[in-house]
Amino acid sequence: MGKKVLASGAFELIHPGHLRFLEEAKKLGGEGSKLIVVVARDETIRRRKGRDPILGEESRRYIVSMLKPVDEAILGFTPLSFEKIIEIVKPDLVVFGYDQSDLMESFLKFVKDRGLKIEVARVGKYSSSEPCSTSELIDRAMRISKLRASSESDMLG
Repeated sequence: MGKKVLASGAFELIHPGHLRFLEEAKKLGGEGSKLIVVVARDETIRRRKGRDPILGEESRRYIVSMLKPVDEAILGFTPLSFEKIIEIVKPDLVVFGYDQSDLMESFLKFVKDRGLKIEVARVGKYSSSEPCSTSELIDRAMRISKLRASSESDMLG
């Protein structure tokens, strides 16, 4: 039987990097694994990224829940609580993304301090010629928008 795998993220604009992260997380659990994904609360995004979320937490949770590798998507806690999530999910394995170093370090300390038997893994960055992060998507959309605004003003001009 596969492992119960826990992954987390903001999942603001779903892109290939998110999909690869979730596919890899599930694979790490082995055949028959169950992937539970914790979606960051709006307040957590505001605190960690210094801006409002692009989509609200319930919309992001719903979108993530519909992705093929995901067996269940739940909202996180405000404030962030490893303890509450671990108590609810009871994972065998927790997988972190390449950009979650600070969370991974805090979680490893949490596990060690409590003597928990939870495996921890990290998935590397997915690289592609296409945007593979939310910030890359936002930057690309802004460039396209500026180009369009510029060409429209040239036509009017």
